[in-house]
Amino acid sequence: MKNENPIGFFDSGIGGITIWKEFDKILPHENTIYLADSRNAPYGQKTPEEIIFLSEKNTEYLLNRNSKMVVVACNTATTNAIDYLREKYKVPFIGIEPAIKPAALNSKTGKIGVLATKGTLTSKLFHKAVKSYNNVEIIDQIGFGLVPLIEAGKIDSEEIKSLLKEYLSVMVQQDIDYLVLGCTHYPFLTDLIKTMIPDHIQIIDSGIPVAKHGKLLLERCGLLNSQKTTGIKEFYINADETVLKSLISNKKNYIIQRMNF
Repeated sequence: MKNENPIGFFDSGIGGITIWKEFDKILPHENTIYLADSRNAPYGQKTPEEIIFLSEKNTEYLLNRNSKMVVVACNTATTNAIDYLREKYKVPFIGIEPAIKPAALNSKTGKIGVLATKGTLTSKLFHKAVKSYNNVEIIDQIGFGLVPLIEAGKIDSEEIKSLLKEYLSVMVQQDIDYLVLGCTHYPFLTDLIKTMIPDHIQIIDSGIPVAKHGKLLLERCGLLNSQKTTGIKEFYINADETVLKSLISNKKNYIIQRMNF
């Protein structure tokens, strides 16, 4: 494994870009490959077997491109498939889980909300995490329909506003003081969500702590890229690339391409 090999990322579409951006802020010299499986989005409505199959396929693609580490930039894929992936492959894996811990530790009302996909909220890993924090009541809400709208670039649409009002009101009425965004697509909605909830409710997502953990893991494994120039950033998607391009700066060292995989 060479230090200059890329970090691989995959998600059920463009949501994992929120994770990739945090990695790129603290590890700008790393080469990265991002795989957006938008054709199969959302993963949250699929069976665990289907999620594992797609996660394995994505991992194989990234490893064939010599990725030195794989970031499963999808909550649903992490909670359903990461144990399987870690057992099968030797490279380090970073997973994304709803940031329940900081919310549970800091809640004053003893109630926190978790907005996530069905695939995440019904997973064994999520239920295990919930049991670990029995000092708080967790009000979870499935974000039906949000991922397809985000994938279509309808982040400020009336459709998405209507769905968010419905989902958020359930949690706000139960006096939550923390809202955990349990899907990597959802941070794209943070500004909109802030207009719909009281100011005292804190919004938490996993991006920054996951990126910090990724850097630490690379250091421990001796895999940090020592180059001083900005890394090459590659993005591949198996659907229309228009929305993806709108979410990232199209710089000279960026490769954005639609592919069949």
